[in-house]
Amino acid sequence: MTQSSHQEIRRLIATSADDLSEAQQALLHAHVQDCGSCRNYAAATAEIVRALRGIPVAADPRLVLITQARVRARAIALRQRQQWLTLVALACPLVGLSAAITTPLVWRAFQWMGAYTGLSRTLWQVGFTFYWVAPSLLVSVLLLFRGTHLADNGNSQESS
Repeated sequence: MTQSSHQEIRRLIATSADDLSEAQQALLHAHVQDCGSCRNYAAATAEIVRALRGIPVAADPRLVLITQARVRARAIALRQRQQWLTLVALACPLVGLSAAITTPLVWRAFQWMGAYTGLSRTLWQVGFTFYWVAPSLLVSVLLLFRGTHLADNGNSQESS
């Protein structure tokens, strides 16, 4: 076998068995049976893993409390974000339905105001278009500014 194939086998040995596909596991098993060097490497790796798992790890109680507090805060933030996204998901169809219902009414209102004031057809249609597009443009600019502001500070409200 080539040196690169031995390196690949050693990489597979270092990978958790749960993360390997069946084909990779079969290749690893077949190679380790035939190659004494890789078999020794696999045994040494397994021994090191067993030794490391046998070492008791104790964390400072303060570190544990701080970590728990951060995990709770992150869970709360994620829950609030999920609630916000649910609200947005419910609001979008309602806004679409509202727009579909009110567009003809607003069109007629602009048409009537144009006729009442003597404005040309083109002018009141431009006014209608601006009236209908302006809120979307404003919200887009505000959202863009918010994203730019967060990028400039290097922080997002979610990271804490």
